[in-house]
Amino acid sequence: MPAGCLTCTRSLFSPELSFQGSQGRAYLFNSVVNVGCGPAEERVLLTGLHAVADIYCENCKTTLGWKYEHAFESSQKYKEGKYIIELAHMIKDNGWD
Repeated sequence: MPAGCLTCTRSLFSPELSFQGSQGRAYLFNSVVNVGCGPAEERVLLTGLHAVADIYCENCKTTLGWKYEHAFESSQKYKEGKYIIELAHMIKDNGWD
């Protein structure tokens, strides 16, 4: 079931995996729609150093999470090119389990 931006309810896409974000539960997406991407910067996250870019809703410009541009640790390479959207910024038609 697709997820959407909590602020404007615009569709984003379907999540793949559950993660821990900076504001609680988050979801990893292989692809998203209606989302813009800011410039990449290096950040130390819970799983190590990554180059990430903030992502935002194209409609209302609310920051939703980030895109993994580069993972410096080999165990984290699977995240490259994928997106994290925090549950605090999402809605889902049938709720979250």
